[in-house]
Amino acid sequence: MTTVTSQEIAQFRSKFANYPPALQALDLIEDCDGDLEDAAMTLAIKAGQQPEIGNSEWLDSLAKKWRSLICQQEWRADLAEGSVDKLIEQIQKTPTFPTVLVTPVLLYVFKQGIPEFCEPLDLVTEE
Repeated sequence: MTTVTSQEIAQFRSKFANYPPALQALDLIEDCDGDLEDAAMTLAIKAGQQPEIGNSEWLDSLAKKWRSLICQQEWRADLAEGSVDKLIEQIQKTPTFPTVLVTPVLLYVFKQGIPEFCEPLDLVTEE
């Protein structure tokens, strides 16, 4: 289970201030006592998706599915500084990325650590 604290949620509120759907997702995450997997599953069901694997596996799988977009070099410096605006702008242009799930996915990535999350992709590009 990946959880975020109330303090982390407050920090993310300022990072996502320009993105109203993220603020709504943060409210739900807070209602789920910071449990990202539970909140992501709830958001996915509300968006009409029907995840068929366990919560923690599903969020991890979803984040990995979008790793190639999230870990692009042009977004990494911003992410390392905690800025998400440019990446969210790009994600909104990607119709196959469920907008409602951007917040839990990005929080999951932040909790994993940007370098750690992106490392498998770095290993592929170095070869």
